[in-house]
Amino acid sequence: MVSRVGGKTAFPFVGHLVEAIGCWVRADTNHARLRGNTMADIQLGAHTVQSHGVKVARFHMHDWIMLLLLVVIEVVLNVIEPFHRFVGRDMMTDLKYPLKSNTVPFWAVPVIGIILPFVIFLAFYFRRRDVYDLHHAILGLLYSVLITGVITDAIKDAVGRPRPDFFWRCFPDGKEVYDNVTANVICHGENSVIKEGHKSFPSGHSSCSFAGLGFLSWYLAGKIQAFDRRGHIAKLCVVLFPLLCASLVAISRVDDYWHHWQDVFAGGSLGLIVASFCYLQFFPPPHDANGWGPHAYFQTLADTQSNTPMTRAANPLGVGSSEAEAGYIYTRQPV
Repeated sequence: MVSRVGGKTAFPFVGHLVEAIGCWVRADTNHARLRGNTMADIQLGAHTVQSHGVKVARFHMHDWIMLLLLVVIEVVLNVIEPFHRFVGRDMMTDLKYPLKSNTVPFWAVPVIGIILPFVIFLAFYFRRRDVYDLHHAILGLLYSVLITGVITDAIKDAVGRPRPDFFWRCFPDGKEVYDNVTANVICHGENSVIKEGHKSFPSGHSSCSFAGLGFLSWYLAGKIQAFDRRGHIAKLCVVLFPLLCASLVAISRVDDYWHHWQDVFAGGSLGLIVASFCYLQFFPPPHDANGWGPHAYFQTLADTQSNTPMTRAANPLGVGSSEAEAGYIYTRQPV
């Protein structure tokens, strides 16, 4: 949980990152005003967790129920036995890599792919006080990871590809035993270890890391308007950093001989594709003038403008009143 201490977040690094992003967005909104876009009508802190949290959660009740269903499916897919693909004597040549421990343990994946983005979402919320942004970012992230996890584990169970270290999982003492008729392996290792040995394709570490951190990259790209054609390469570095972290997690799976390179490539691609779909379900594309906020935010703007007179807005990242007077929120008129 992120807390406020003396007006600042308890995570200095995250706080400094958000401050820097705030400077970028202030410059971008001023630039948008010079292009002649229309001012949006919403006041800072008008939609908080306290005031609208329950309403937003109820509106998306079915989405949260579906999310729980995905959790149940994910548990079932991890319990059932995967398909035991035929593994002959000749195939063992490529499956004799050492049986090693994980460089990135299983528990670290949700920390990297879910908790870290969640902390950043909270940091933005404490700056903007926008419950729509917080709720949709969290919901989109969880859907991204869970949909990816379900697809990944369903394919794992259906394909049953042996891992590169399958030999030592099947024959921990090094003594090979094969069926006299089919020449298929007759494993005498521990059942749980052998079961995991048939789950090589695709890589779960890779897919879930790219699902969570890929979603975070999209989110940061929208918040700092990385693709506004103004040439700030530093923004691109911020956007690419989560993808670099996900890539290092994926590479560790090959280094640990838990996966073939094809498993990692397929898993990473799957996670990034699902993350893209989930992000665009809730947010405009980052290159859009309205890419810094969720669709629901701008829908609320439209509803508010149709019912009340237009008022001056504060900066989207919650700057002081003097700064807000210099930089308003602008939205592009529908074409």
